[in-house]
Amino acid sequence: MNDIQLFQLALGLTPPWQVRDCRFDLEKSHLDIELDFPKGSEFACPACGAPAKAYDTEDKQWRHLNFFQHTCHLNARLPRVKCEKCGVRQVQVPWARSGSGFTLLFEAFVLALARKMPVLSVAQIVGEHDTRLWRLIEHWVNEARDEREDGAVKEVGVDETSSKRGHNYIAVFVDLEQRRVLFATPGKDAQTVKAFAKDLQAHGGDPAKILEVSSDMSKAFIAGVRDYLPEAQQTFDKFHLIKLINEAVDEVRRAEQEELPELLIKTRKLWLTNPENLSHQDLKQLMGFLESKQTLKTARAYRLKLSFQHLFNQNKGAAAGFLKDWYYWATHSRLAPMIKVAKTLMEHQAGVLRWFQSRVNNGLLEGINSLIQAAKAKARGYRSVRNLITIVYLIAGRLDIRVTHTI
Repeated sequence: MNDIQLFQLALGLTPPWQVRDCRFDLEKSHLDIELDFPKGSEFACPACGAPAKAYDTEDKQWRHLNFFQHTCHLNARLPRVKCEKCGVRQVQVPWARSGSGFTLLFEAFVLALARKMPVLSVAQIVGEHDTRLWRLIEHWVNEARDEREDGAVKEVGVDETSSKRGHNYIAVFVDLEQRRVLFATPGKDAQTVKAFAKDLQAHGGDPAKILEVSSDMSKAFIAGVRDYLPEAQQTFDKFHLIKLINEAVDEVRRAEQEELPELLIKTRKLWLTNPENLSHQDLKQLMGFLESKQTLKTARAYRLKLSFQHLFNQNKGAAAGFLKDWYYWATHSRLAPMIKVAKTLMEHQAGVLRWFQSRVNNGLLEGINSLIQAAKAKARGYRSVRNLITIVYLIAGRLDIRVTHTI
């Protein structure tokens, strides 16, 4: 078997395509494989599939997977056929998609790498400019999203995540049942919910069939859900509720630290961490504060925080009464930050208590946000929000990306 027969077999070419020649340049570490077809060959019309002969040709080149450590290109005369029904049409080659300078196998390799590492690192590995790879990745992500069906979506979680430093965010909408990102868009206002509803319809879904939404208490999300997801009941994510209370506890601590700096300095971790997650030494220090005869405001706020967390251990019938009792305690604590957060929770008590029916939360979104931020950190940021959103879909959209080839 000679080299031409070897590459013909390895590439799996189907008639009329065949390997005509191959050239290896050791100095440039480069392999060129020349593909061709016999004179008089017929090709299927790209529009109707009818057989037709080549009308004319144009020389094209495609980057292929490396030959060992050497770069490899496929070169061919790309024919146009003259179909009696459709006119002159360019033939679609089986080893590459239309308009791409890469073979399908090369694109599949890039997509596999891009799921695990920054695109710039992928570009350095394969020796291509990252801009070309971004176009490749975006094509397959968009194609997979176009084919996705969202008609069964009923429960959605929404949260914002930072796209870069400063007040720059994207809103991420997740299917809580299928555990996948449905939609991501710049911003964190009510219009993001409108954009999601439109995208949902484009994928066979119905905004009126969304029955549960989990989110934080953002006024924008509340308004957006009310206006664009009319049948949805809104559950305020319990992790965000506890975060709000943690922020209030920390505000009490910072104010009291100005009065008692020697006592409270470097104790922030103690008050924001649940006892079961503290080290033995930290727990001992915390218990010393709680058992001290000196009544600290921060300790009172901390007890309110621990008490609120027991809300989610209540049964459905007792939850409203528990929240009411906690609200009374908090609003009589003489701790302004705790009073403020208690009033906020009571103002939105329907969404707080909705959890006891829906049992939905944004725990999945928190995990996805961690993936997004980790990818962003490894990439040291993204050149554009568009690139970030593409990566969000790639790593968390559970898209069915099928880079098929027939050579």
